[in-house]
Amino acid sequence: MNPAEGVRRARAGDETLLRDITRAAYARWVAVMGREPAPMRDDFAARVAAGQAWLLGEDALCVLEEKPDALLLDNVAVRPGAQGRGLGRQLIAFAEQEARARGHRVLRLYTNARMASNLALYEGLGFAETRREEHEEVGTRVWMEKPLP
Repeated sequence: MNPAEGVRRARAGDETLLRDITRAAYARWVAVMGREPAPMRDDFAARVAAGQAWLLGEDALCVLEEKPDALLLDNVAVRPGAQGRGLGRQLIAFAEQEARARGHRVLRLYTNARMASNLALYEGLGFAETRREEHEEVGTRVWMEKPLP
């Protein structure tokens, strides 16, 4: 399957959809973290304006940030009712494809240390932990990256 199949860049008017997907996807982490995860407070209007947000149908999204040395997968979110269908994996594969197309050799991401299932998923997809940072507002942020051939 082509990872880009069904993926489109978010456009003006998609901000509510982006916010709704993210809030639904991260809701289960609020109790674990004791606060809303950072993606729940993202400025989706700014993401759309910058061309950083991508949608996969009405159920999944990713946010990609161009960095000098890598493409950053800032967020990948799938509505709970659509989880388990491979949408998140498809978006991660899309992010890898997009990174290569932009000339990057690395795809980078971060997650919260309390999101153990996310850490396991990313490790299973070939990402390796590179560092941990303590943040007063979000707790321990785990940085990971995947080299791209």
